[in-house]
Amino acid sequence: MSSELIRQDYLDFLGHIKGRIRQRQYQALRAVNNELVMLYWELGEAIDKKQLEQGWGKSVVENLARDLQGEFPGRNGFSARNLWNMLEFYRTYSHLQKLQPLVAEISWAKNIVIMSRCKDDLEREFYLRATARFGWTKSVLQHQIDNKSYEKYLLNQTNFDNALPEEIKAQAALAVKDHYTFDFLELSEEHSERELEQALIKNLRSFLAELGGAFSFIGNQYRLEVDGREYFIDLLLFHRRLRCLVAIELKIGEFKPEHKGKMEFYLEALDSHERLPEENAPIGIIICRSKSKTIVEYALRNASRPLGVATYTVVPQLPEGYKADLPSPEQIAERLQAWGGECLEDEEDDPAKAGRAGV
Repeated sequence: MSSELIRQDYLDFLGHIKGRIRQRQYQALRAVNNELVMLYWELGEAIDKKQLEQGWGKSVVENLARDLQGEFPGRNGFSARNLWNMLEFYRTYSHLQKLQPLVAEISWAKNIVIMSRCKDDLEREFYLRATARFGWTKSVLQHQIDNKSYEKYLLNQTNFDNALPEEIKAQAALAVKDHYTFDFLELSEEHSERELEQALIKNLRSFLAELGGAFSFIGNQYRLEVDGREYFIDLLLFHRRLRCLVAIELKIGEFKPEHKGKMEFYLEALDSHERLPEENAPIGIIICRSKSKTIVEYALRNASRPLGVATYTVVPQLPEGYKADLPSPEQIAERLQAWGGECLEDEEDDPAKAGRAGV
């Protein structure tokens, strides 16, 4: 056997071993996190029982915190404030059997953010599942809550249910929001499409974070050639989990039905000339300054290619009447359930995510 083949065999073996090590490290981190969250759950439950049975008040809990910190020095987790957090944590989720398995999948610090900042159980479920699935850090989670990602997901307008395979349609719906906030651009209210595009490229990291993660940048004014003629897509991205190209068209005005036809043409060309054999069909996102939901609904009704229509602002605000358009609690629960069962399946098989798993 040649030395080159021996070396390649060794490199393959080394890569396999590294993958196994990362996978075990990630599983160990998850196990430690699970035990820590369950410990805090048990402490919250115990304090709750003592309060009910013996009327424990603030002074008793503060004494308990001092004694625990004396016995376990250096453990900030046993501060009086955190003991109260444990009590609230137990009381918040003790009657929600559906959410109890989810809280153990993310770190204690992220649980506190979700518990304290989310207004209802459905919103908490959304951020619990999304944080576990996408490996959001605490700062990214806070950014997603600040930018109303929950509301934007619920209101998104796409045709994915009809245009995408069953196995990816739920993930695709989560990847496209109804509204994007580009407050990091420092653009005036009056700007051109070219200025908007250039500002997004200049602030690419913030732009990709606002999109929600898992997007990679390929190019802007991406050139396509069809029958000897040139066409240019404003932005071309790749979504790692969906494994597909994502074409984005920017419009500084209101959505028009003809925008859909142009995007479908781009998606046809990408599918024919750019898509690799192992990739899924490309999807399109038309990002406009404003839209009529009824016109969008009509435009997407017979669209053959998967696409969504969203709005944007350059200041941190939602469109007028946004919350009034939210679906009913039953519809929200149904949407969350559609993708909830897959939250960690892909992560367990991907050792590369180990480094992003917060404990």
